[in-house]
Amino acid sequence: MSEKYAFAMQLLPGCEAEYKARHNAIWPELSALLRDAGVSDYSIHLNPDTGVLFAVLWRTHDHGMDALSQTQVMKRWWAYMADLMETRADNAPAITQLRTVFHMP
Repeated sequence: MSEKYAFAMQLLPGCEAEYKARHNAIWPELSALLRDAGVSDYSIHLNPDTGVLFAVLWRTHDHGMDALSQTQVMKRWWAYMADLMETRADNAPAITQLRTVFHMP
C-alpha cells in the first residue's frame, strides 16, 4: 500500500534552468536512496510566475523518508542545491507540506 505526499518549495529568481539541469543529472546514489526509503513516482513542477515548486511523490506506508535527512548523500544534495532555493539553516529545502483538498479517483 502507498500514499501520496505533496509539498511546496521556493525557487530563487533566475534559477529555473540550473535547477532543472541539476535534477536532470540527479545522482544515481540519491535516486537509489529515495527508492530504498519507499519513494516512487516523484515529480517536481514549477509555477514560473511565482517560483513555487510543487512536488508530489508516492511513498510506502512504512517509508523511511524521516531518516533521509541523516544520510550523507542527502546532506550533500541539499548543500549542492542550496544556492538555488530557499533553505533552512541545515540546507534542507524550506518546505510547506500540502493537504489534499480534492481528489478525483
